[in-house]
Amino acid sequence: MDLIADIIIVSLVVVGIIFTIVTVIGVLRLPDAYTRAHAASKSATLGVMSLLLGVFFHFWWNEGHFSISLLLGIAFLFITSPIGGHLMARAAYMSGVKPTELTVGDDLKDEVEKKRAEIAKNTQED
Repeated sequence: MDLIADIIIVSLVVVGIIFTIVTVIGVLRLPDAYTRAHAASKSATLGVMSLLLGVFFHFWWNEGHFSISLLLGIAFLFITSPIGGHLMARAAYMSGVKPTELTVGDDLKDEVEKKRAEIAKNTQED
């Protein structure tokens, strides 16, 4: 059982390191803020979550300590990191950061223009 536990723990840590390296490469190499936010939120979430799971299993199986705080940290990270990446990309869009020329479509443009026109209309009526 110890060998299987160690293999699982090492596998989780290695997967976490690989996803973290992919995150760093994505943030450094991708062309605009939107693709960088995607790389940071998706692969960093999986990388850190895998590392934390490896640490959790190490302490549980090898040390005999069940850490509820690590499980809560994993759950909190899993919930908040993608939402944070989405909100950062949305804030960049609303502040006027232009996407790269390689971007094919802009599904949000029409909705933002409608909302801005509605706000301008309501401001003029008041």
